[in-house]
Amino acid sequence: DNTLYTGICTNVERRMKEHFSKNKKCAKYTKFHDAEKLMAVWESENRILASKLEFRIKQLTRKEKDELIDKINEIINKQ
Repeated sequence: DNTLYTGICTNVERRMKEHFSKNKKCAKYTKFHDAEKLMAVWESENRILASKLEFRIKQLTRKEKDELIDKINEIINKQ
């Protein structure tokens, strides 16, 4: 449905499998919105910082989130 989900986890592969399979551990959001692909990942020193980053990203508009993802992809593609 062209929406973006933002969340935190300790194991990205496991969490994505939960979202894609819509098993009992998937997020409530992804039970009702099909997860299609992972757009971006950030690592954090600890859960507190991860939660702060998650909160800040959730405050962004869709346009700002798209711009952030584009900038990250641009940096990755330059390497």
